[in-house]
Amino acid sequence: MINFCKNANCPSAQDLLRFQTTEISQRERRNIESHFAECEFCAAEAEFYKHYPQSEEKIEAVEIPKPLYELAKALLGNRRNDFSMLNRLLGENETLTLEKV
Repeated sequence: MINFCKNANCPSAQDLLRFQTTEISQRERRNIESHFAECEFCAAEAEFYKHYPQSEEKIEAVEIPKPLYELAKALLGNRRNDFSMLNRLLGENETLTLEKV
């Protein structure tokens, strides 16, 4: 399975946005382009920004509702095969497990 996520070596989302608008140096552009050869996640993120340009309008940050935050935290915990929080949120009596297919 591919580890489809950002890591410490990935350019920031802001750098990928700047890459799409050509507001970066040629050196930065070459570095990001070579990174795309190794990182499908960043290549997909840049492609997303290409097709769906981001607004420059400032958006006020809002607090995530607690139930949504807990659900997101439980789902992200599944990356480590830890279903305990998700089981608790779903009220499941049986624990979930992953099986190799």
